Amino acid sequence: MKANNINGHIIHINSIFGHNVPNYPNLNVYPASKYAVTALTETLRQELNQLGSKIRITSVSPGLVETELTTLNKKLTPDLKASLEKMPIIKSEDIADGVVYVLSTPEHVQVHELMIKPVGETY
Repeated sequence: MKANNINGHIIHINSIFGHNVPNYPNLNVYPASKYAVTALTETLRQELNQLGSKIRITSVSPGLVETELTTLNKKLTPDLKASLEKMPIIKSEDIADGVVYVLSTPEHVQVHELMIKPVGETY
């Protein structure tokens, strides 16, 4: 984008755990990796600003999403599956709608962070 002088948009798919570490067993690496995405988004935004670039950057941070890694995962332990079934959850289409929203904003608007959570989520 920079080489071709294109005013593009970079979107990082992050997680709410990139902003808040849950007290949940065996989840140590996941929040750490998502905090790294949060830092990468901010450092890249600063770098692009310093270069005078009009490239926008957004971090989209979903809450619990129904995916192959969550409720559709056949390898989940019975305890974890029961725990997940009690939690509010959103669908991948909800995240896609958020990305479309971010991309539809005017060129002078940067949505820096978009958190998308299901109603009733406690994290």
